[in-house]
Amino acid sequence: MQLHFTYLKRFILAFIGTLLLSACDDSTPRIIASEQDYCSEVDFEQPAKLSSYLSNYANQMKTKTGVYVLEQGAEAMISRAWLTQHAEQTIDVQYFIFSADNIGLIAVDYLVRAAERGVKVRVLVDDIMIEAQGDELLMLASHENIDIKIYNPLANVGKNIIEKLYHLSTKFHQFNQRMHNKTFTVDGKVTITGGRNVADEYFGYDHEYNFRDRDVLLLGGAAVNIQQSFEQFWQHDLSTPVQQLMKTKQAFESNPNFNTLHQYACDPSNFLPEIRTKINNLAFDFKAIELRGELHWLDNVEYISDQPGKNDGKTFLGGSGESTEALIALLGQAKHSVTIQTPYLITTERGKKLFRQLTDKGIEVKILTNSLASNDNLEAFSGYQRDRTALLNTGVQLFEFKPDAKIRQKVMSAELHKTLTQTPIFGLHAKSMVIDDDITVIGTFNLDPRSANLNTESIVILPSVKIAEKVKQGMLVEMQPENAWQVTHQFNPDHSVDKTKQLKVKLRRIVPKNIL
Repeated sequence: MQLHFTYLKRFILAFIGTLLLSACDDSTPRIIASEQDYCSEVDFEQPAKLSSYLSNYANQMKTKTGVYVLEQGAEAMISRAWLTQHAEQTIDVQYFIFSADNIGLIAVDYLVRAAERGVKVRVLVDDIMIEAQGDELLMLASHENIDIKIYNPLANVGKNIIEKLYHLSTKFHQFNQRMHNKTFTVDGKVTITGGRNVADEYFGYDHEYNFRDRDVLLLGGAAVNIQQSFEQFWQHDLSTPVQQLMKTKQAFESNPNFNTLHQYACDPSNFLPEIRTKINNLAFDFKAIELRGELHWLDNVEYISDQPGKNDGKTFLGGSGESTEALIALLGQAKHSVTIQTPYLITTERGKKLFRQLTDKGIEVKILTNSLASNDNLEAFSGYQRDRTALLNTGVQLFEFKPDAKIRQKVMSAELHKTLTQTPIFGLHAKSMVIDDDITVIGTFNLDPRSANLNTESIVILPSVKIAEKVKQGMLVEMQPENAWQVTHQFNPDHSVDKTKQLKVKLRRIVPKNIL
């Protein structure tokens, strides 16, 4: 059930491969009904409401944004679950990937339980790589408190092979315009946004491949802007209710029985009891986080999102966007240093010119990206490989992440380590930047043409010396020899993988860089 690909490789496979396959058989159940009542052994006491935890910050949230950076995958997962448990009115979910793997199914169970106690749940997911079956989506959407929309539904949900090929051939630009935003907003007051999709590997729970990623939790302030952006996407013509996409609609009664899903999530073999206990016992003591110096109240936090549809397509596979121009403007303000993490690094002539301008002014530019060994996306690495020498010529310092980076011991799930017989490969998925030790950017933006011109992206700009200091320190640690290779004109670590993988990445050169 689990596919260990990042979003871009999944896109390429969907773009080239699955278009040639017949529609999936929706008759195969995702989970099998259990004969044992696992949920009878789980305590589902009604937790305190979210507002009770935020009451002390009501005035601050009107004018400022509380900022808490989520570095560890397990913490990012537990925070989402905790917020879902304590939601009072609404949960709005916007993701590029919402997988039907273990983490995805448990996340859906939490959302359904919230809906069952009266919370209005809205889920907006991009169409290109959605794994859920049609009847599963319809069943979820049949709940009176759950609405599901699919963004830009040209390639997957409700489409047969003929329709997919037709859309590919007649709407190629729109077909490539995906929604890459990732937001999780509760009661319009608290948001988590950043690099993580919803799947095992983004939270450190996959047994074969995991990501080093980064999110940020926001209280008040900018969370309101994120809620407004979600509304804009939700109301846009590109976002279509799933009921309108399915040609053969299986009849579901209002508020169907989700017992099979609940039993799956209650099964201790699927959801470790110690993780559930952590979530249940977590009293999100924002005051304690503040006293630890990890919750920062800022005046000028900016959330910038591209518009639905990104651009009008006048420039074929191009067109830029609000997030692109905002990042370029921030780089133009740099005075002495720029530190970047990006899983994919495919530079255009405009990008290389910008980096050259920075280094010519004496600004130190350091970039950490994936190595061939840590990368699960050969198409993207091929684009980077073609550009690597030219990028070094701009004067930037390049570092490539190791698949066995020591840092994984700090950011992966401790519970997972207890069950492993072998260490998973570790890849980079964080999309972050620190400028001049006082501005931090955390978001969904990869340094590649797809993020610049095609996908809708979003970023959070955090003007804080304290946040910048901590995030940059972590980035620099991850550039150290125990975590990464430094690439020069004389050295790159491509040889660290076998000849077969080296050949495979060379063969990917047939894919144009502007759609990577």
